[in-house]
This record gives sequence, C-alpha cells and structure tokens, in this order.
Amino acid sequence: MTTVILVIHIILALSLIGSVLLQRSEGGALGIGGGGGAGGGLMTGRSAANLLTRTTATLATCFIITSLTLAIMASGGRERSILESAPPPAQTEPTKPSAPTAPTSE
Repeated sequence: MTTVILVIHIILALSLIGSVLLQRSEGGALGIGGGGGAGGGLMTGRSAANLLTRTTATLATCFIITSLTLAIMASGGRERSILESAPPPAQTEPTKPSAPTAPTSE
C-alpha cells in the first residue's frame, strides 16, 4: 500500500512541477520572463491561465494529502507526541557527601 501511494506521490510531484513551469511568468525577473507578446504560445488567453491555476491548485492539494498519508503510514499508526518520546528518569536519593579528610604529608 505504501508503494502505491509513494508512486502516486512521485507522479503528483512531477505533474506539479510541470504545471508550474507551464504557467506564464508575471514577475518579469531580470526581464527574461513573460512570453513573447501577442500569441505564439502553447496556451494563450485567460481561460488557459484559469485552467493551469486550477490544475496547479488541485495537484498541490493532492500532493499535500499524499504527503500527510505517507507520514501517518511511516509512523506505524502510533500517535506519540515529541514530548512523550522518553519517560522521565527515575528519582534516586541523592548521595550523602563524605566527610572531608585532612591532607597527609609524606
């Protein structure tokens, strides 16, 4: 079961990367992004942008769900807190200090 979810997770990750890379850059970082004017692109127009945005959001949601599922499955079904990881050390009685001894000269 874990293998199936892991394969789906990898496919979702690659699809998410592809959908993000297909979107048109709007930041114009260093003047190299944004496409080439009117037309000539693979998908143009507002409907393509909406489709890519919705596709990216759907893929991201599925990616997060598979991430959480894999994390829960990796924990082995045990629900432990970080604070409950180790029991507190047992209380022991303090040792009594020994009586001071006088130095001896040889």
